[in-house]
Amino acid sequence: MGKRVIRILIAIVMSTALFGAITVTTGTSPSAAAATYVSKKYTAPKKGQSNRGVTALQRRLIKAKVLGSSNATGYYGTLTQAAVKRFQRKHGLKATGKVNRSTWQKLVAKTGTIKITSSSSSKGSKKLDRRCKFSGRALCIDKTRDKLYYVKNSRIIKTFDARFGCARTRTREGRFRVNWKSRHHVSTIYHTPMPYAMFFSGGQAVHYSSDFARRGYNGCSHGCVNIRNKSRLRWVFDRVHVGDRVIVYRS
Repeated sequence: MGKRVIRILIAIVMSTALFGAITVTTGTSPSAAAATYVSKKYTAPKKGQSNRGVTALQRRLIKAKVLGSSNATGYYGTLTQAAVKRFQRKHGLKATGKVNRSTWQKLVAKTGTIKITSSSSSKGSKKLDRRCKFSGRALCIDKTRDKLYYVKNSRIIKTFDARFGCARTRTREGRFRVNWKSRHHVSTIYHTPMPYAMFFSGGQAVHYSSDFARRGYNGCSHGCVNIRNKSRLRWVFDRVHVGDRVIVYRS
């Protein structure tokens, strides 16, 4: 009888240990639960769009080494179109620059599962000039990368493709402030629309440019910082205040 009781107790202990081992093995760590991945869903991204589907496309193009690592902006512009063409040529597809379903399927097959980690999202701070890292709002304009970053409390909130002045009308570099804003501005010199203009140095302003949206980097400005995504710039315009910091620099 005593031996039988001992055998029963041993069986109970072993079962408990085994259950504990299984629980630990199959449990999900907090870091794994927090991990996110680039979508494999086809969303028919098109030039001119600005959405998460475009960001997923750009992340895959970066993984495929046909797009620069700093260009996951969420906006499908000339740079993204050129990267799509490079990928299509590289893999025997018709180089249209348009992402049809067959191009997307090939891109997903070549790039596989892409994990988005917290470390990869923190890389954005490395693009910023040190003068952009403070508590407050700023328009940080990188002439090396052709980017404008809307920054709040040292963190990049929005990223835009940007175009600058021509050789004889260069965009000034340095530290400035938003001096005044004009939602429906028209240039008094060139008589051209400058929607959502935020003036920071004399007549130089950040503003939407229909020419930039149409021709891309084939053109240049008279010194202003051109932005080609109108709806996203409107979002920033509504949040930027007169007096906010503007930094124009080269990284």
